Amino acid sequence: MVSVLCRIFGIENLEHIEDAIQDTFAKAAISWRNGTPDNPEAWLTTAAKNRALDLFRQLKSEKERNRYFANSTSAIAFSELFLENEIADSQLRMIFMACHPSLDSRDQIAFALKSIAGFSQKEIASALLLKDETIRKRLTRARSAITKKGLVFEIPQGIALAKRQIRVLEVLYLLFNEGFHSTKKDILVRKELCGEAMRLCKLLIEHPQICNEESQALFALMCFHSARIDSKINEANELIDLRFQDRTKYYVPLIFLGHEMMTKATKSGQYSYYHYEAAIASEHLLAKTFEETNWTKIIYWYDKLQKTSPSPLNLLNMAIAFLELSRPNKAIDLLRQVNPLDLGQREYLFYGSMAEYYQAVKNYLQALKSYDKAISLVKNISELNYMQNKRKKVLKLLEK
Repeated sequence: MVSVLCRIFGIENLEHIEDAIQDTFAKAAISWRNGTPDNPEAWLTTAAKNRALDLFRQLKSEKERNRYFANSTSAIAFSELFLENEIADSQLRMIFMACHPSLDSRDQIAFALKSIAGFSQKEIASALLLKDETIRKRLTRARSAITKKGLVFEIPQGIALAKRQIRVLEVLYLLFNEGFHSTKKDILVRKELCGEAMRLCKLLIEHPQICNEESQALFALMCFHSARIDSKINEANELIDLRFQDRTKYYVPLIFLGHEMMTKATKSGQYSYYHYEAAIASEHLLAKTFEETNWTKIIYWYDKLQKTSPSPLNLLNMAIAFLELSRPNKAIDLLRQVNPLDLGQREYLFYGSMAEYYQAVKNYLQALKSYDKAISLVKNISELNYMQNKRKKVLKLLEK
């Protein structure tokens, strides 16, 4: 609704449009108490358009009103804008607008999460680990830049498209990750965010001028991770170790879809960050049991990933893989290359990995100390309980 109305009234009127839609849903909450209308979407979109018109009529200057409506889409009937293909087109325009290079890179992600995914200010702050006030300022700056610079609500072409699509994929990757491994204190997995990221990525790969192998690889990665979401946590919202996950819960259609997309994404032989991450995720799905996991292949892909896009998380994951192969010396070499402060809010993962190393070499006292450090840093309740349970197991080993 936001995307379509921005196409009608102009992106510079985004704040008025968001107000109109918010008013519309408030009205629906009252009007629908005794039952929903036969066509809820048509009711909402028509009411939102009418509410937007009401807001614009309240603007002080006739000149301003004329300027606003000069940007409307008069060539396409309003009802036609809500056809499936037109909705997709409007949403793609919004995605690329949110990632416009004229916007500050720090403001792009906040604005994208607000305008594309409908995040509240508080949700954006949580996802980006920033204060509410910081997010408010970023959203204000983004809207101001759009108006002052007269940015056009369109899909770029040629070189401009390729450059901006890099940022678009980064935003969708961030959105999916916040769903798959949430920064919220009481929720580890947010399926609705994973679904939203996949829906938006699907818009990219279904558009012949926009689709490329990187977007296909990202979609494959999302499919592979989403396929095992139901095995990641139990009914008590507790994190389940990969070793003990019920692999019968893996959703096979998504696995097939991911492999189909990877086939398309690898035709040129040019691989990106998303290709290597998808390859790693695929290896975990291919193993029928944890014991059958091909850790050597996983290390190979992590090495490729590290060379393409260096990250301390890659080193941690490689270290864990070497521990699974009973090669603790290789693991500690990698762990010593990591500065835990570089992990930011994920600093606890370093100490959790160190605990795994110490446990592997039977230095249980140091393993306990590392778990204690990790526990002092972790924020998510599910991960906290997970770390505490692992600490208890080490304590039992120490007491023997």
